[in-house]
Amino acid sequence: MTELHLWLRHETRTTERRTPVVPSDARRLVEQGVRLTVEDSPQRIFPTGEYEAVGCGVAAAGSWVSAPSDAVIVGLKELPDQPGELRHRHIYFGHAYKGQPGAAELLGRFVAGGGALLDLEYLADDQGRRLAAFGYWAGYLGASLAVLQHRGKLSTPLLPTTKEALEAELRAPGTRMSALVIGALGRSGRGARVALDEAGVDPTCWDLAETRNLDRPALLAHELLVNTVLTTRPVPPFLTDTDLDTPGRRLRTLSDVTVDVGSPMNLLPVYDTATTWDDPVRRLRDEPPLDLIAIDNLPSLLPREASADFSADLVPQLLDFEVGGAWGRCLERFDETCRELGLVKAESGSSASAGNSGNEGGTGA
Repeated sequence: MTELHLWLRHETRTTERRTPVVPSDARRLVEQGVRLTVEDSPQRIFPTGEYEAVGCGVAAAGSWVSAPSDAVIVGLKELPDQPGELRHRHIYFGHAYKGQPGAAELLGRFVAGGGALLDLEYLADDQGRRLAAFGYWAGYLGASLAVLQHRGKLSTPLLPTTKEALEAELRAPGTRMSALVIGALGRSGRGARVALDEAGVDPTCWDLAETRNLDRPALLAHELLVNTVLTTRPVPPFLTDTDLDTPGRRLRTLSDVTVDVGSPMNLLPVYDTATTWDDPVRRLRDEPPLDLIAIDNLPSLLPREASADFSADLVPQLLDFEVGGAWGRCLERFDETCRELGLVKAESGSSASAGNSGNEGGTGA
């Protein structure tokens, strides 16, 4: 069996400071015989030297484009627009399987180059449970920012911080509020509830039972809403533009942790673009006011804590990369979506042949 070669890429998004593999877990991979190349990245929360110290190779930022064909490229957020043909297997959050804008173009790049997307959002066990996710910290930060905004204490632009510093802000005296967490029993919902508890807010908690027959008047009667629900099938939205104009609406602050903007499965189709670290809040209505927070890399505001938790979940899956069924299911989802979009894979070097050939780091699919 050929050794697995993982290539940890630099993130091109300037606000992305997280990493899917932290140095202590990189040591575990190296000790288990994995070859790990780490691109230099001045913005990554962990210095490159910490990876080099545990036996990783170091490469220049962006050099994954010329990495050996059997290297598996590992990242988190979007790829740059070039190269137009992607020949490697890539592990990251691709956001390409639910009809999002640009999805067909991205998958077409993989098909053209014979590579494959192994989307971390779909890395799940045979019961469909996610095996590695940033959900807890996304919910924690989504609720934290919403509380600070509602109290008029949110400082912008947003900057990475520590959990201790953020807790101190949440615990400072502030106005009371009625809050609702939708998806309260999931990972993101749990994080949101913890943050609200730090702020002295006792939220209403809704999950599946409460959203089957949604009580919109009750939803709109809360001052603050944190949505943590991400769906993979079409369901009625929680809010529409018409709902925002309901007389007597008390809702003033809306934090959408899922940021499924552009997808036909978006549960909050009341906005069309995400907010950013520079401009984290958008006014959806002036009278009465309603503010939106919808940032798609919330956990990067606590990059050290979020990276450590995610890495602890992901590394066991990487160690099982050649034989694990979860990676095979990721590849199947990629192939299925490409077929649905009418994309035809290259005959040589395709994702299917790479996964079945026993090449370095094969998925075993």
